[in-house]
Amino acid sequence: MTQPGTMPAMTQQMQDCIQACMSCHSVCEETMSSCLSMGGQAQMQIMRALMDCSEMTRMCADMMMRRSPMSAEMCRMCAMACDMCAEACMSMPDDAQMQRCAEACRRCAESCRAMATTRT
Repeated sequence: MTQPGTMPAMTQQMQDCIQACMSCHSVCEETMSSCLSMGGQAQMQIMRALMDCSEMTRMCADMMMRRSPMSAEMCRMCAMACDMCAEACMSMPDDAQMQRCAEACRRCAESCRAMATTRT
């Protein structure tokens, strides 16, 4: 039983999702840096997907940590951003950093989809 004004304990599923979001955020940031060093106009679509995913995963983790009533909806949106980013990264299948990012995005999307359907 929780006392008035306290938050319920965070579930393991929520902790795992927050970790997946933060990991994905970090890898997206690293991948943006890698893309910038490559240059080229073709990278713009990938950069947009990376930026969207990076921001979305950070915000999603923050909202879950503070138990926002909008976190389930944010998890749904985050999963979509992660799916789009993974797809963009897969457009460069020979780049190890892009593949690492796509994998992190897929893991995060899966975790966020599961959280979006769970009542906390």
